Amino acid sequence: METKSKTILIVDDDADQLTQMKMVVEGMGFSALTADSQKAGEEILEQRKPDLAIVDLMMENKDSGFILSYKIKKKYPDVPVIIATAVSAETGLIFGIENKEEKNWIKADQYLEKGIRPDQLRREINRLLRL
Repeated sequence: METKSKTILIVDDDADQLTQMKMVVEGMGFSALTADSQKAGEEILEQRKPDLAIVDLMMENKDSGFILSYKIKKKYPDVPVIIATAVSAETGLIFGIENKEEKNWIKADQYLEKGIRPDQLRREINRLLRL
């Protein structure tokens, strides 16, 4: 499957992180849509259906990523969502999507700690898109 035809939505309120992630994704041959807030991400979703989304957890609110992930899954149930966050490093809170209870309230397909290596991101995107 041709990666250029695949679009990845990246939502992060950290401009440096957003730029870096966009460069990595485009370097893999994907098309990237970017948004710097949950609200901007929702506006893009009204216009376009991405093939995959990478969302930051804490943006305008501490749960912006969870809310956006939920909205993506409600509108486009087949779109894989990766939540990328530094929340564990910043707060010491640790959570995941390992058990049924967590999967019920965290509507994401993958959870990655920020500082994601490009090869790790490529592997997860390819796995989720079945490339």
